[in-house]
Amino acid sequence: MKKLIAVFALSTGFCLAAEFTGYIVDANCASKKAMLGNEACAKSCIGRGAAAVLATEDGKVYKLAEQDKVKAEAGKKVTISGTVDGDTIKVESIKAL
Repeated sequence: MKKLIAVFALSTGFCLAAEFTGYIVDANCASKKAMLGNEACAKSCIGRGAAAVLATEDGKVYKLAEQDKVKAEAGKKVTISGTVDGDTIKVESIKAL
């Protein structure tokens, strides 16, 4: 029983609720620092079907599970509240900065 509880406790630790700050950009431009904050480019690329991601200023890129929640903020600096699993954030809320 103790082993089962330990396994459950460890497995729940992989999805941690947190806040993430960065820019909503398209996946193609996420690694280009010059594109962070370029609203016209992000809106255009995401509007044509590119995946929206969160790119942080320190170079991390997170996939976003709820694309419809973030499209309106394309190109903007935002804070996202949600849970992270690997490199994907399940978006609970988003706030433009």
